[in-house]
Amino acid sequence: MTRSAELHHWLSLRHIPGLGPRAWRVLLQLFSDPAAILAADGAELAAVGVAPALVQRLRQGPDLAAVERDLRWLQGPDHHIVVLHDPRYPPCLREIPDAPLLLYACGDLRWLAHPQLAVVGSRNPTPDGKAHAHAFARALGGCGLAVTSGLALGIDGAAHRGALDAGAPTLAVLGHGPDRIPDRIYPAAHRALAMRIRARGLLVTELPPGTPPRAQHFPRRNRLISGLSLGVLVVEATPRSGSLITARLALEQNREVFAIPGALHNPQARGCHALIRQGAKLVECLQDILEELPPQRTGILRTNRTDTQHEAPPDRTALVQEDGRPREIQRLLAHLDAHTPVALDTLVEHTGLTAERLSSMLLALELNQSVTALPGGLYLRRRRKDIS
Repeated sequence: MTRSAELHHWLSLRHIPGLGPRAWRVLLQLFSDPAAILAADGAELAAVGVAPALVQRLRQGPDLAAVERDLRWLQGPDHHIVVLHDPRYPPCLREIPDAPLLLYACGDLRWLAHPQLAVVGSRNPTPDGKAHAHAFARALGGCGLAVTSGLALGIDGAAHRGALDAGAPTLAVLGHGPDRIPDRIYPAAHRALAMRIRARGLLVTELPPGTPPRAQHFPRRNRLISGLSLGVLVVEATPRSGSLITARLALEQNREVFAIPGALHNPQARGCHALIRQGAKLVECLQDILEELPPQRTGILRTNRTDTQHEAPPDRTALVQEDGRPREIQRLLAHLDAHTPVALDTLVEHTGLTAERLSSMLLALELNQSVTALPGGLYLRRRRKDIS
């Protein structure tokens, strides 16, 4: 069988109306491949225990117009369809019980199975939350991980930008078909960001061409964000945030869940606080994440458990040295005190630097043991004797 014929069979199975991930998995356990499923008659299907309703759907056959639409889309530059049995299909995602039969991807496919960490959170974050998402994503990217999120406004966008600013790959999981890239990307405000991701990472969806963004697509999209990743970091979230759905799915998929605490009266922190009470790991620095990740799944990391707390992300302007500190670092350190904690908002006001830039610098200083991060977005400068 030629590769094109094999793909046609996978797409035909995908486009049989009424079938979903769990039905596909059952059928693939009973038959060797989609070609065998499609060739089986009603008696053969019933003989191996396929339910009558499912037999009827299979006998109705695929939507061939949808199959042809997928094949036309595949002709575009950097367009990929990766089926469940393809060696390029992400091993992490294949483990989940409702793994997609196939994925549509646009961009650099080598990042699809790369070790990833998801960074998610509120669409309406505080400046601190947005800065934390950017800084942690930048640091994770600097360690060799890809950062995965959902391209939503707020925390998702900041996380994608943080990874890109580190020169690292990032994956955006979409809630619509791939044919909407780039002109009708959702949300429209992230069209330029989506193009950056396409050039340096990957845009991924399980939804076929012709599928518009709909509310019901996004909770199912969230299971892919967690399923692709070794763990999920929730930066800010209200108690009813969709990010908590992603965290719950991560737990069901046996993934690590991390949460950044926030100020007591910040409504955007309440979801994170609830996760921490339920057992999510409280995160104050990058090492809190890296020490929980399974080493057998992160062999490519440039940072390991013994040296991460002494090593900063590869942002040369943020590296801390005793002499010759960059001017921005000097300006920041001049406004940090060893006795009185200082809030990020105060540092923004006093230094004239952006919250995202300051957060990235503070994380680098923290990893070099020059700054201590405290709960509530506060920072202390460390004295020499504290470091030694």
